[in-house]
Amino acid sequence: MNSQVASVSSPRTKGIILVLIAATLWGVSGTVAQYLFHSQGFSTNWLVVNRLIFSGMGLLFFAHTVKKQNIWSIWKNKQDILPLVIFGVLGMFGVQYTYFAAIEHGNAATATVLQYLAPVIIVCYLSFRSKKAPAKNEVLAIGLALLGTFLLVTKGSIYSLSISVPAFSWGILSAFALTFYTLYPGNLLKKWGSLLTVGWGMLIGGIGFSLVHPPWKFQGHWNLSSFVAVVFVIIFGTLIAFFCFMESLKFIGASEASLLACVEPLSAAFLSVAWLQVSFGPAEWIGSFFIIATIFILSGNKR
Repeated sequence: MNSQVASVSSPRTKGIILVLIAATLWGVSGTVAQYLFHSQGFSTNWLVVNRLIFSGMGLLFFAHTVKKQNIWSIWKNKQDILPLVIFGVLGMFGVQYTYFAAIEHGNAATATVLQYLAPVIIVCYLSFRSKKAPAKNEVLAIGLALLGTFLLVTKGSIYSLSISVPAFSWGILSAFALTFYTLYPGNLLKKWGSLLTVGWGMLIGGIGFSLVHPPWKFQGHWNLSSFVAVVFVIIFGTLIAFFCFMESLKFIGASEASLLACVEPLSAAFLSVAWLQVSFGPAEWIGSFFIIATIFILSGNKR
């Protein structure tokens, strides 16, 4: 009995639980966003600009009050200002907007799975940059990703699309945005840590986009359920999810955490089908698992 308790309370178990909570919250957040778009008439523009601003402020507040970090120190290093702005506008805003636009034009399940094509895009980019042919496991991952995408968007038929062209286009753009978001801020993360980098990235992206779409320019229907949904997306789907994921890295490795984060598209798919009655047939499920399988195949890739 004591050994079982010790096992449950072990650092690795804590890390696994934390990353599963984070991934599930991210997946549920996408489905909640779909509810706001399709049932309450909210727009991608309004939700993205407010999510970025409030989440960025929340992360920076946490970094200042709990982690006792000097949140302004990053601005004193002039050589990091431009990379931080680029990350905020192209990386943080880019990945948020394309993902939510894919949900608005389609559904959370398909959007989340398509975004998980990013690791395969990263492999292709690194192979091109290093001028080396992909390894056998990388070729297998690329093949599964292409087959999975075909099944996901066509239901196995070459004569029709199961999702709209805008939904597919935004989903693919989301994968490329996630690729940039993953590869670009490496030096910033090493120097300033994730809280400051992501917190300022969100705030910069939100403030920048507010020049195009002000946060107060609202579209949709306010009621108790939509208010709760917005709070969930910002608080649980962003702040708490991010905190849980970063805390998990204290107990488990980044590679294992990334694998466990595959719960995100699965939770988005299951909840979309169960709650919002999204049509998800055998071909879509098989395609989704093919795409998710690429994460496991590439997990041992040192590049």
